[in-house]
Amino acid sequence: MTSRTSLPILLLTSILLIVSGCKSQEYGFSKKDVRSGQKLAGLDFDKQSVNTMYRYLGRNKAGYDSMRKYEMSNETFPALLFDPHPAGYIMPDYNLANNRWTFPDNINRPETDEEIAFMSILELASLIKNQEISSEQLTRLYLNRIKQYDSQLQSVITVIEQQAIEQAIIADKEITSGNYKGPLHGIPFGVKDLMAVEGYPTTWGAMPYKDQMIDHTATVAKKLQDKGAILIAKLVSGSLARGDVWFGGKTKNPWDLAQGASGSSAGSGSATAAGLVGFSLGTETLGSITSPATRNGVTGLRPTYGRVSRYGVMSLSWSMDKVGPICRSAEDTEIVFDAIYGKDPLDPTTNSVGFSQVNKSPKELKVAYLKNDIESDSSDMGRNLWRSLETLKGMGVNPEAIDLPKGFPYNAFDIILRAEAGAFFDDLVLSKGVDKMVEQHFSSRANSLRQARLIPAVEYLQANRQRRQLIEEVHQIFKDYDIIIAPTFRSRQLLITNLTGHPVISVPNGFDKRGRPTSLTFIGNLYDEGSILAMAKAFQAETDYDEKHPPLFSEAQGK
Repeated sequence: MTSRTSLPILLLTSILLIVSGCKSQEYGFSKKDVRSGQKLAGLDFDKQSVNTMYRYLGRNKAGYDSMRKYEMSNETFPALLFDPHPAGYIMPDYNLANNRWTFPDNINRPETDEEIAFMSILELASLIKNQEISSEQLTRLYLNRIKQYDSQLQSVITVIEQQAIEQAIIADKEITSGNYKGPLHGIPFGVKDLMAVEGYPTTWGAMPYKDQMIDHTATVAKKLQDKGAILIAKLVSGSLARGDVWFGGKTKNPWDLAQGASGSSAGSGSATAAGLVGFSLGTETLGSITSPATRNGVTGLRPTYGRVSRYGVMSLSWSMDKVGPICRSAEDTEIVFDAIYGKDPLDPTTNSVGFSQVNKSPKELKVAYLKNDIESDSSDMGRNLWRSLETLKGMGVNPEAIDLPKGFPYNAFDIILRAEAGAFFDDLVLSKGVDKMVEQHFSSRANSLRQARLIPAVEYLQANRQRRQLIEEVHQIFKDYDIIIAPTFRSRQLLITNLTGHPVISVPNGFDKRGRPTSLTFIGNLYDEGSILAMAKAFQAETDYDEKHPPLFSEAQGK
C-alpha cells in the first residue's frame, strides 16, 4: 500500500511531468522531435546541443508561420537569381542584323488538308503571302484537325476557337493591305498549358488548378501574336510539369497510341507531330522539351537559360526552367526562336544578348562527340546515333572524342529542382490540395512536393555551390568547340546541361524496330543557338527524318 506521505510526492511529480511535457511542446514540437528529426539530415547533435538550440528553433518556426501568411504572386522570383556564367565570362556581342529566311517559290496549294497541315512554316507563309490560302482558312483547317484527332491523342486541353478565327481575319486584312509582319503572320500555333493566356484557364495539368484563371498573358505568347501568329490552343502539360499524365488522362504518342507522348511538354510534342498546329512552345527543366521531341519525332530547341522570358509561365525551378519551340524542322525552330528570345523587364533572368543566324557549313564548325556514351549504347537509339555520326562525317564534320565531368554527386543535384518546386507550391502542400492530384505514387509530383519540405536549406545551398564548380569544369570543355554531339538520354548530359544552362537541340534521326522515332542532340555554347541550329538544318537537309509524319494522322503516308 502507498503511504499517506508518499501521495503528495506522487502528485507533485505528476504535475511536474505534465508541466515539463507541456513546456517541451511550447513551440508545437518537442526536444525529442528535434533529436529524432535531425537524423533525416544526417546530423547527430547531443542532448545539450538540442536543449540549447530549442528556443532558437521555436523562433524560426514562428518566422515560418508568419511567412506563410504573406501572399506572393506566381511571378515573384527569389532574390537569389541563378547566374549560368563561369568566372570571367564575357557576354557575346552577336551581330544584330535582321535574320532572314528564303521563302520557297512556286508553292501551290496542295490537294488535301493533310498535306497542308504538315507543311513547313515558310511553305505555309508562302501560301498565305501569295493568297493561295487565307489565314482564316488555315486556322479553320487546324481547328478541324483538333476536333477530328485530339480525342485519340489528348494533346489539347483548351481550344481557343473564336478568338483565333477573329485574329486570323485581322491577319488576312493586314496582309492584304500590305502590312506583312513576316513568316509567322497568320500561322496557327499552340502553347503548353503552363503559359498563361488571359481569358482562358491555365490549369498546369493538375486538378487543383483545373479552373485557374490568370489575368495576364505570358510574354512568349504575346511576342508571337505581335508577329501575327494565331494562338489556337493550349496544349496539355503533364501535371505540374511532370510526365505525360494530367488530370484528364494521358497524352499519346501519335506514332504509337499505346505509348505516352513523354515529358511534360507532351501536348506540344504530340500536337505538332500530328499536324494539329503549325508549331508550338514547350518548357524544359530536366528534359521536358527534348524528351517529347524525341518521342514524337519532332525538333525541339531548349535555349540558353535566361534567353527567353518566363513571365506568365508556371515556375518549377527558378534556376533551371527554360521556354523553347517545338516544331517539325530546325528551320521552323529557328524562325520561332528568333521571335521569342530577348530581354523582358518582367523577367529578371533575361538579358539583351542578340541572336544571329550562323551561315557556316558543318565542316567549318568545331565539333566534339561523347564517344563512350555513344559506343556503349547498343539499342536502336544508339545504332541510329552511330549512323548519324557517319552521315555527319560524310558532310565534312570531323568530331573529336570527349567526355563530360564524372566526379560530381549527380544523384543529389535534383534537390535543387525539388526544393525550388517545393517553395513555389508550398501553399498547395500546406493546404493539402496536393492530395487532389491524380498521381500519388513514389515518383509522382505530389510525392516530390511533400518531401521537398524536408530538404535542408544548407544542403540546397551546398548543391548549388557544387553546381558552380560543375559550370566551371563544363566551360573548360566547351570553350574549344562550337558543338558537342550527344545521345539525348544515354549519358548525364541532359542533367548536366540543364544545370549549366547550355542550349541543346533534339532532332529526329531514325526509327526503332517498332517504327517509333529516335533522336540525337546537338549541344552548344551559352547563347550560341545559332551554331546548333545551323548544324541541325544541315543535317536535316542531308536526311529526311524531319519530313516523316505519323501515318495514323497523315493519309498520304498512311496509304
